[in-house]
Amino acid sequence: MNENEISYAVLGNGLRVVTRRNGSPVAHFGVAINAGSRDERPGEYGLAHFVEHTIFKGTRRRRAWHILNRMELVGGELNAYTTKEETMLYSTFPAGNLERAADLIADLVEDSQFPAVEIDRERLVVADEIDSYLDVPAEGIFDDFEDLIFAGSPLGHNILGNEKELEGFSTDVCRGYLMRFYTPGEMVVFYSGPETSAKVLRTVEKCFRSLTRPDTPRGREVPVVVPEFNQERQIDSHQAHTVMGARVPGMLDSGRYAMALLTNMLGGPGMNSLLNVALRERRGLVYTIDAGTTMMSDTGLFTIYFGCDREDVGRCRRLVNNVIGDIADKGVTPRKLAEAKKQYLGQLAVASVNTEQNALSMARSTLYRGAVVTSAQVRAEIEAVDVARLRDCALRLTSLSRLTMV
Repeated sequence: MNENEISYAVLGNGLRVVTRRNGSPVAHFGVAINAGSRDERPGEYGLAHFVEHTIFKGTRRRRAWHILNRMELVGGELNAYTTKEETMLYSTFPAGNLERAADLIADLVEDSQFPAVEIDRERLVVADEIDSYLDVPAEGIFDDFEDLIFAGSPLGHNILGNEKELEGFSTDVCRGYLMRFYTPGEMVVFYSGPETSAKVLRTVEKCFRSLTRPDTPRGREVPVVVPEFNQERQIDSHQAHTVMGARVPGMLDSGRYAMALLTNMLGGPGMNSLLNVALRERRGLVYTIDAGTTMMSDTGLFTIYFGCDREDVGRCRRLVNNVIGDIADKGVTPRKLAEAKKQYLGQLAVASVNTEQNALSMARSTLYRGAVVTSAQVRAEIEAVDVARLRDCALRLTSLSRLTMV
């Protein structure tokens, strides 16, 4: 068995199914929903995340305790997460429990009731989550930065929402969100494990056949590009936190692999990343510095984060600009490019043994692209990146907006 044993199907109700058969003793089954925080209306910011939390709290067939135990009793677990654009609801379990997982997740998607007593209890949990998140400037600064760079767009607000709007999330509100967005045409059911695609499809047809809600148009718009900004805000912290970033093309753009390679070179997980060497290893200015890209369906965001002493913020910013500017002006040597590709592809190979992340990536790729991008395709795309394409990406990053919390 190999990763190319991927099968696709579409049920009569429009629900897409993607299956990857492998020999793993652990399987993953779930649904990817094309709905996230950018789809929330004013006054319901945080609702997508709150529904993800409370969808486990009871159906007509099951109470919260039964839902919690259904997969755990066989050694499995239930998981979920929400992003700006999608919600993932899935289970990881010992192979042989496909029908148990599919029946449970279908019940949650189709018939979650959001009992009032559970809503009230979970509201406190999410409020604590919001407070704890705000207590960590190194995390909260990203939300503030996105508020600025996506100003005027639903992409800007915090996925967790705020405590004021949280108070308005009732049973009816949560149920309404479920009916509005958890629809078959905007969902992908995914399975990764040893079962055949035929068995998976039979199971999905049996469990999800009554899901017939009409699809709701998402109404998403590409956010306008805001002028470059440079802001500084005062906080009670011993360290200054800075995010520098810029808008970049989204996940469907042909240049995404060149941007991914450049991002890894600049501030990937390797200690030999250009920014880590320039700011930490050579000068000891920061404890951590990293770069990342968030790719959405119609836009993307490149960011660099570092924390440093207050008096070193300006120097660190200049060093970041110098590192990027050097690539934009001169490019890199063919040898350096080959080394960067080898390192990045090696990191991807190491990550490929994570079957859970592979399953989630498969689902997300099918949700937005209609098909899975295999590791062979990714390798070919990375190998095709040349010096000119890398320079073009660096040129996009020579004018970075900045937010510092001191």
